[in-house]
Amino acid sequence: MSEQRVGRVTHYFGHIHVAAVEVTEGTLSIGDTIHIKGHTSDFTQTVDSMQLDGQDIDQATAGQDVGIVVADHVREHDVVYKVL
Repeated sequence: MSEQRVGRVTHYFGHIHVAAVEVTEGTLSIGDTIHIKGHTSDFTQTVDSMQLDGQDIDQATAGQDVGIVVADHVREHDVVYKVL
């Protein structure tokens, strides 16, 4: 199973379980499987919803900051990988 780094977590909103992710390379789409890894985070999930500026989107590209509902607690600077 190979992975491609696509971004990093810049903030976590615990009360709504949403990670703010800065997409730094490539693209991220609804339905993609992502792996979030950090000092205490290490889990894989499917991207079920993604928002940009409060609007639902299907795909994010490098340079965009998006909100993604996450299955577990994440922290700033956790790395987001797309599972290929």
